[in-house]
Amino acid sequence: MPQQLPLDELTLAMARINNMLLTEEKVDRAVQLLAEGIRDAFPASSGAGVSLLDEKGTRTSTGATDPVVLEADSAQYELGQGPCLTAWATERTVVIQDVFTDDRWPSWSLAVRDLAIRSVISAPLMAGRRCLGALKIYSARPGAFDAATARPLEKLVVPAATLLDNIQSSDSPLRFTQVLASALHSRDTINRAQGFLMRLHGLDQGEALKKLVELSRTSRQSLLSVSTDILTGTKNISDDGT
Repeated sequence: MPQQLPLDELTLAMARINNMLLTEEKVDRAVQLLAEGIRDAFPASSGAGVSLLDEKGTRTSTGATDPVVLEADSAQYELGQGPCLTAWATERTVVIQDVFTDDRWPSWSLAVRDLAIRSVISAPLMAGRRCLGALKIYSARPGAFDAATARPLEKLVVPAATLLDNIQSSDSPLRFTQVLASALHSRDTINRAQGFLMRLHGLDQGEALKKLVELSRTSRQSLLSVSTDILTGTKNISDDGT
């Protein structure tokens, strides 16, 4: 029989999770904290996870309490089916009483059959009218969750989703800045390696880039790695391309 969370414990769990998220500025860390808070709030849980998704259903951030959750989640996104994706797509809470007998996602159920997962509950992360992703709780025993479990879970999820949305919005400019800085650094490094080859071998810009690409292919390294090695003197460059 599903184990219900007492009202006072639910209130404490809500306060604890919200306080954690209120002091967090990074969305990846916030997602992880939410997963851990949800796992601790539900006695029947053997693991919990949170996935933030974009409008195409691609994961942008993931939090999980243990490797079993990560493996079960990865199977969902690789197969394109499962309770978490359905909760996100339908914006409704999904309950699996027993993975062994549920036939809604046959490929996913087969993929997780050898994991310590028998029952699942997954709820959408709704921030206003927007669904940010989904949260899921796994249990090693069948029948651990039912419709009654969904009510306290949804009470936890609504304020947490709103806080996550705020964190995600404030974190986005920083992420963009970090990605842009990394891209500019990579481009600068490759350009400087091209210039080095042009001076060393009397090549034009196109020939120097072609040589970099050839070195990248033969050494099975990225253009950035090859360029860095050239500039630091780690890679010897001769006229024959070796």
